Formats: sequence, C-alpha cells, structure tokens
Amino acid sequence: MGIIGGLPVATPALAGSVYKYIDAQGVMHFSDAPVDARFSRVRIQHAEGLTITPPSHARGPSKGDFDSIIRRAAGRHGVRPALVKAVIAAESNFEPDALSHVGAQGLMQLMPGTARELGVDRPFGVVENIDGGVRYLRAMLDRYGDVSRALAAYNAGPTAVDRHGGIPPYRETQAYVKRVLEYYRGYRAEFERPVLRNARNRERSQAPAAPRMTEQLAER
Repeated sequence: MGIIGGLPVATPALAGSVYKYIDAQGVMHFSDAPVDARFSRVRIQHAEGLTITPPSHARGPSKGDFDSIIRRAAGRHGVRPALVKAVIAAESNFEPDALSHVGAQGLMQLMPGTARELGVDRPFGVVENIDGGVRYLRAMLDRYGDVSRALAAYNAGPTAVDRHGGIPPYRETQAYVKRVLEYYRGYRAEFERPVLRNARNRERSQAPAAPRMTEQLAER
C-alpha cells in the first residue's frame, strides 16, 4: 500500500504472490491483488519434492520450536514424533503460514478439503494443524501398514497409491518419500536419546547401592 493525500492506495502486487489478513472475527482472507493495508504477503512453498532433495547425510532443518507440540500430538495418536517432525520439515520447512501453489496450508500442508474432514477449523494454527496432520498420517499408516506407502499417500493421496499398488511413479512423490525418510533418520536421535537417557537414570536409581568400604572390610 502507498499513501496519497493521507489516503491508503494499493501498490502493485508482486506477480504470483498471495496475501492474507485476519479480520476481527478471526476469519482469514486471501488475495492475489490486495487493496487493503491489512494484507501481508504469504510465503509460498514452490519446491515440493524435486529441487530440495537433501544429500544422504542431511538431517533436515534443525528447529526445535514445535517439538513439545509434536511430542504431544504424536503421543496421542501413536505416531513416532521424529516421523511427524520429518513430515513437517519436508512439507513446510517449519513455516506455520506456508501456502503451496495447490492450496495446501500450514506446517503439515493440509489441503482445505482434508482439513474440513479432520475438523481442523484453523489450518494455519500450529496446534490444530499438527494434530490434524498427525491424525491423517496415522490413518495412512493404519491403511497401508508401511511407512513408505503411508508417506506416498500423504503426498499424492491414497487413490494414487491404491491405483499403482505402492509408491506411485511420480518424481515428486518418490523424491518426497526419500526426503522424509532421510529427515526421519536424523530426527530420531533428537527424540529417542532423551528417552534412553531417562531410562538409564531410572535403572541406576533403582539399583541396590554398592556396599560401603567399611562394610566390605568388616566382612573380611
């Protein structure tokens, strides 16, 4: 927006850009040609599996901002938190307001129809988006019993997986599955090492104390 004579006027929007604002009722509005000062530009994720495939040693973005939310949602629905974090890394690179060129929204990139089916009223809300995405991922894991096919269904839809009898021969989907599994292997250490460390500490605290030196000497 610009100002002429004290009045706000629209400035040319960047080509291909999408803008949003939230009104007083909490409703989110989108536009590609904003005429209101309340609109702000949305970061759009264009690379969806083809241009950002990591090398084999990649761990993915190292952000812990959402780890506690991920743990709770993953625990509620019986999904490994490292897998949830890997999906978020691949889907949105941890950008809560991410909007794809096909309309997928938020951290776990829920399509509007999927969000409605899951009862996610605020797809850009961090807690709701993660919980909805984890529930959908859980459904795909239950449906296929296999992580790779579940991830393919998350990306391309279960219809495509069913039609091809496995991971569809789509470059985007195949790259996506590979990338998520790479991230998953890296993130497992973040979530599982603290658990193992706590378990070892509990074992040590419950173990019988070693006899004191004076007691050892007295037995000789």
